[in-house]
Amino acid sequence: MIFLYFILVLGILIFVHELGHFLVAKWLGIRVEKFSLGFGPKLIGWHWGDTEYLLSAFPLGGYVKLFGEGGFEENEMIEKDYELAGEQLPQRPESHLSDEDRAQSFSHRPVWHRMAVVIAGPAFNMGFAWMLLIILYLAGMPIMKATIGEVFKDKPAARAGLQAGDLITAVNGRAILQWEDFSAEMGKAKSEVAITIMRKEQSITLRMTPELSDAKNLFGETIQKPIVGVSPAYDVVTQRFGLVNALQLGNAKAVEVTRLTVLSLVKLFQGVVPLKTVGGPIMIADMANKAAESGGATFFLLLAVVSINLGILNLLPVPVLDGGHLMFYTVELIIRRPVPQKAREYAQQAGMLLLIGLMVLAFYNDIMRYFISN
Repeated sequence: MIFLYFILVLGILIFVHELGHFLVAKWLGIRVEKFSLGFGPKLIGWHWGDTEYLLSAFPLGGYVKLFGEGGFEENEMIEKDYELAGEQLPQRPESHLSDEDRAQSFSHRPVWHRMAVVIAGPAFNMGFAWMLLIILYLAGMPIMKATIGEVFKDKPAARAGLQAGDLITAVNGRAILQWEDFSAEMGKAKSEVAITIMRKEQSITLRMTPELSDAKNLFGETIQKPIVGVSPAYDVVTQRFGLVNALQLGNAKAVEVTRLTVLSLVKLFQGVVPLKTVGGPIMIADMANKAAESGGATFFLLLAVVSINLGILNLLPVPVLDGGHLMFYTVELIIRRPVPQKAREYAQQAGMLLLIGLMVLAFYNDIMRYFISN
């Protein structure tokens, strides 16, 4: 089953990503020659209109092949250079496109058209995660209620009169729907706060001033943060929310996952997060399997988180990735002509080597994590 869940997670996210490229290309009138889930040899395929739809052997990716992608525009520039020199260009079939082909060619489109097609893949991953999170909060999301489990002696909460079993409902008038909300409010508290609780069906408001204390953040760094001296009761329930709250919580969760993903990448490049934390397909398969065993909501939550990660990773300015293509198109906007093909080829080769290196690292970490260390 673990392999099935892995294929399911990866297949859904790859489909969403490539669907973004596909739909925006179609919307702009660019011909799509192939839409493939997976790489390598074709397993099954069929034609519909101008497009061949494929299911390929290796499920670690997918692609959309656009007509004219990667070459015709540069050939036309070469043709203009020959005309300026008064010489005749050697015969090039691609330089003599029909008007219909030219209209449907990716490389003949304005830069903003090409940028829109490229950015659509990551954007669809981000949008898919956002919608999935909102639907989860509407349908029923596992949350940890803001119920106090322990009050620590001689801390602000104890001095203010908070007790184990109190349910926190508001901080400074802002509604608290889960423990995550309470932690966020406390994290930015700089002065006295008013905490509203439910105790034995009675609403009580207490005031306290958090105190600064050294703590470890998610990346193992020592920071100073405001604390009040309580821990949660780990009261996890599946709760449905109304549309307004679902939109609010779904947006907040999407923003938080995006922020943490970007921050994790920055910390990784800074060396704060060790390279051994990088995970690969085995780690994703294991997480998918555990999430599926925990229940449907947990599985779809993982799907949303991985989708955001995939969208952000694809926007990195690495040749071969979508972010690399966007980098080339940005340069093209500045210099007012395409980046020379040779330069693109060298950059893509370097990008491919980098990706292969990261894949080897991820597989190595997975093997050490699941087969050697255990």
